[in-house]
Amino acid sequence: MRRAPVAALTAALCVALLPIPAAAQDYAARVARILRATPLIDGHNDWPEALRDREGDKRWTIDLRDLSQVKGEPYDTDIARLRRGMLGGQFWSVYVSADLPGKEQVEQTLEQIDLVKSIVARYPETFALARTAADVRRAHAAGKIASMMGVEGGGQIDGNLSILRTYAALGAGYLTLTHSRTIDWADSATDDPKHNGLTDFGKQVVLELNRLGMLVDLSHVSEATMRAALATTKAPVIFSHSGARAVNDHPRNVSDDVLRLLPANGGVVMVDFAPAYVSDKSRRWAADSAAEKTRLNAPPFRGLYIGQPDKAAEAYAAWLKEHPEPAVTLSEVADHIEHVAKIAGHDHVGIGSDFDGVGHPLPVGLEDVSTYPKLFEELMRRGWSDADIAKLAGGNVLRVMERAEQVAKGMK
Repeated sequence: MRRAPVAALTAALCVALLPIPAAAQDYAARVARILRATPLIDGHNDWPEALRDREGDKRWTIDLRDLSQVKGEPYDTDIARLRRGMLGGQFWSVYVSADLPGKEQVEQTLEQIDLVKSIVARYPETFALARTAADVRRAHAAGKIASMMGVEGGGQIDGNLSILRTYAALGAGYLTLTHSRTIDWADSATDDPKHNGLTDFGKQVVLELNRLGMLVDLSHVSEATMRAALATTKAPVIFSHSGARAVNDHPRNVSDDVLRLLPANGGVVMVDFAPAYVSDKSRRWAADSAAEKTRLNAPPFRGLYIGQPDKAAEAYAAWLKEHPEPAVTLSEVADHIEHVAKIAGHDHVGIGSDFDGVGHPLPVGLEDVSTYPKLFEELMRRGWSDADIAKLAGGNVLRVMERAEQVAKGMK
């Protein structure tokens, strides 16, 4: 009769020693602990371009602490939300249109670099310029957001390595080899190919990036360009904002064949939040929407309502009512991250949001820069360890930066 209480106590102790169910874990606390130790680094944010396009000359003086009440298209980024998102480092894109003549691309790139430096100078309590992995760690330790720059398109060097060297001297940390257009020396993912990847000059650009310690960014380039760059580079590459093509067959995403090449190179795919890159249904809707706009208003005289903008707008609104844009979710972004980790490994995946560069709506749950922690919490629910979350958040890209710096020293 006395054994019953002992058995009950033993059973209770066994239950107490069982692992805590995932649902009962405090994911937010785990994320906060990780991001205090490892800076969260986003590979791509177009805030400087958004400020230029929407504010004009006011971009130099507008209060950037809280842009949530600004009229018009909403901003994804401001200082208040960056702090809530626990961002530790950002590659700010100094993008200009690939459709501009080369000299204008150079001029506007210099203006964008100047704007990033101006933002950092105006808010020194929040931002610190960074060029190296050590700079990022110092800024993070000081409670600041390390601010780096990425030149988003090879056309922005206008075929001139001296211009590339100038960008490096001004602090640019990577060059995206192409943007939306194929250029004289590299094929884009979203334009007709001309070179089967890289020309000889394109390979020189890759090696000069290695020598300068700038990262080779393979977002936006064709698969042939990816392969040619991987065969040429002496340092790890990044994809600053791309997804997994096996999850959504968009040409901006990265195939499994290329993902399998990353471990040997050491590079990182930083997963994008752009709905059309994340979701097949969004990609198809975007194509249908563009086709409908063309059908209604194609110049010079082929559109159904050409020269009648009010009628064209009314007809498009009716089409939208019948064909609402499909919602994309945080969970679908997590699917891309998991796929990259599955094929390339947890050492080769990162975050490259593309905030303020892809319009709205954004994935549900990832509406602005305050939401990064929710993505990490989702991955924790899927079983990701703290160590792998730390790699994803910033550890992997810091390793890439450090290796690129070592390669550059060796090429001096």
